[in-house]
Amino acid sequence: MNLNLRLRPASRVAGFGTPDLGRLAPVFTPRRSITRQIIQRDAPVRRLDWLLLGPALVLSGVGSLLVWSATRNRRGLTGGDPQFFFKRHLLNLAIGLVLATVVAIIGHRRIRAFSPIVAIVAVLGLFAALSPLGSTVNGARAWIQIGAGFSLQPAELVKLGIILCMGMILSERVDTGDLARPGDKAVFWALVVAAVPMAVILLMPDMGSVMVIAMIVLCVLLASGARARWMVLMFALAGAGAVAVVRFGLLSEYQIDRFRAFADPSFDPGGVGYNTVMARLAIGSGGLTGQGLFHGEQTGGSYVPEQQTDFVFSVAGEELGFVGSAVIIGLFALLLWRGIRIALHADDLFGTIVAAGVVGWFAFQAFENMGMNLGIMPVAGLPLPFVSYGGSSMFAVWMGIGLLQSVHMRHAGAFKYA
Repeated sequence: MNLNLRLRPASRVAGFGTPDLGRLAPVFTPRRSITRQIIQRDAPVRRLDWLLLGPALVLSGVGSLLVWSATRNRRGLTGGDPQFFFKRHLLNLAIGLVLATVVAIIGHRRIRAFSPIVAIVAVLGLFAALSPLGSTVNGARAWIQIGAGFSLQPAELVKLGIILCMGMILSERVDTGDLARPGDKAVFWALVVAAVPMAVILLMPDMGSVMVIAMIVLCVLLASGARARWMVLMFALAGAGAVAVVRFGLLSEYQIDRFRAFADPSFDPGGVGYNTVMARLAIGSGGLTGQGLFHGEQTGGSYVPEQQTDFVFSVAGEELGFVGSAVIIGLFALLLWRGIRIALHADDLFGTIVAAGVVGWFAFQAFENMGMNLGIMPVAGLPLPFVSYGGSSMFAVWMGIGLLQSVHMRHAGAFKYA
């Protein structure tokens, strides 16, 4: 048996300055037990929050099947390959998992130093989308075509950049012990950091991303402990901004009609309200247990537009029924609950802010997506996190999971690496 020789620390005999040689007796410890201790205490995989990672993986797996079901009959758009979207979705998921792993290993504390770079790159991406490099989809010039059938939506990276940059500003003097809560100057500059990309996104215009970012900012401010007057000011500015958007015509006629269709379901059911009408019909036809995966009539006939992206929840409703849809909602609830616990148990304010921002982002975007499928929220062009087809969204949400895992692994000294 391989043995490891370990010496106990020497002690000194009272009244003399000499070591007690009897305490220097060798102690033999089996190498296997030491290896087991290293695995138990230091292996990063054992520090993962599996109740956070598990739901995200299951949602991504279910999303892959729903995307496959929604696109398997679109051979004319995929060069004859019925699995084109499914394969691309799996590739996006694989890249997202790699990004999550890299973010978790590097750690939110190290990434903190690069937060301004992330925000600047994201804003430059927004300007690139508005330039001739960008392309217009559903009335919003929010995409950059990068060739080979791939495109990038910079607004997804902006969500991460705002969380990191606001967290860095708001927590700087609190984590060093100088202040008990962020000062007014820090809150002001944090709001400026969020306002700049929001203004650019309004020019696209992409109201869905603006709403998500607004929720992120609110959650970040609440988690930071900022004074209540800043929240009041934020709501006042949001109201004034909404009036300005309508008054100065920053929204396209198509987007205005979307809000009209939400307020009045009978408004243009064959036009701008068609998506919501067909999505609700598909969900309603699913009943309790659904028509079966790959057997949905609405889904198979491609009657619901964008059913692999914005309206993927209608595929779940039709083919998996109320039970399957409830399971998806339950998985989101579990993931968000774990995210909230991670935010509450973080060792530093920066970790708390990052976790709260990610949770607010996931919660609002999931609610908005499922709500617009059910007709209880306006159509805003937001994908369902982890489920919908789309590379930019998949990369961003998995990097968000990586940040949550980083905060979890490093609380209370759970992970020895910074």
